[in-house]
Amino acid sequence: MTLRPILAALLLAPWLAPAAGADPTIYPLTIENCGRTLIFDAPPEKVVSLGQAVHEILFALDLGDRIAGTAVWLGPLPPAYEAANAGIPRLADEAPSLEAVVGVRPSLVLTEFEWHVGPQGAVATPEQFADLGIQTWRAPMDCTGKDNAIGGNGRRVEPFTMDQVYRAITDLAAIFDAQDRGEALVADLKAREAAAVARAAKARDVPVLFWFTSPEMDMDASVAGSNGAPAYMLASLGARNVIASDDEWPWVGWETLARSGPAVIVLAGMDRRFNEGDDPARKVEFLTTDPVASQIPAVAAGHYFVMRAEAMNPSMRTIDGIEQLADKMVEFGLAE
Repeated sequence: MTLRPILAALLLAPWLAPAAGADPTIYPLTIENCGRTLIFDAPPEKVVSLGQAVHEILFALDLGDRIAGTAVWLGPLPPAYEAANAGIPRLADEAPSLEAVVGVRPSLVLTEFEWHVGPQGAVATPEQFADLGIQTWRAPMDCTGKDNAIGGNGRRVEPFTMDQVYRAITDLAAIFDAQDRGEALVADLKAREAAAVARAAKARDVPVLFWFTSPEMDMDASVAGSNGAPAYMLASLGARNVIASDDEWPWVGWETLARSGPAVIVLAGMDRRFNEGDDPARKVEFLTTDPVASQIPAVAAGHYFVMRAEAMNPSMRTIDGIEQLADKMVEFGLAE
């Protein structure tokens, strides 16, 4: 027990000390991004962030003053960023119009998903933005090990890892000449993950279910498969996903989910209400009253909790999810 505070201090040391030796960006800077070559002659002065994950990276790099507008949101920002975000225009909760984006005169548009800015972009294509003199950059989490050709939000064909988020951070740090901050941020996230793993060192093979949403409560549930951010959380902690599917978010019936016997159920919490199952309170009500779901070991033991949906998307908040899951494993007596 006495070693853990010392371990935590050692793990956090890279964040507490300034990153040393990071070279400033030399412009013009060439970045390879999701199969496209981008060239920057100078740090962008005004950007639009389409996606909460990229928006939060900018704040974590202390670049909030460059954001001219934002869109595509699931919920509130972490408290540390709320004041700085208050004056930034919310162009839309979901996909904004091309006119709304162009209206704030950005030189760069950052997008979390290809389906917003891509060949069939709901906002526009990269070529349409380029014709207007606007660069576009897509988060590496959306193009590494992922097939977006099938439409919608695509299909992840290789397991997500936090290296994809770290690539997003280092890309943006280089583009904005903020390498010291980028190195420090990556070091902090890695240290936090290592500390969470140490806290839950004996959570081996605990069966876990992640439930994202359902159109209606008695319909099939969208649950975490093998290749997304929840799978990464479980692999980090040595726990086991009860769903063996290569799909990132397969649809599974409740009789199958009950037979899978999860010891812990993680419920996605979000502000949107597209589906009845978006509401975590409705999830809890269903679990505790449905004749089938209420017999699941995790439900009978009260071993379920709400995790923000942002953590279940590949992002910096995936580390928040690892920390929360580790703490809940300890609280439930499933780890030490």
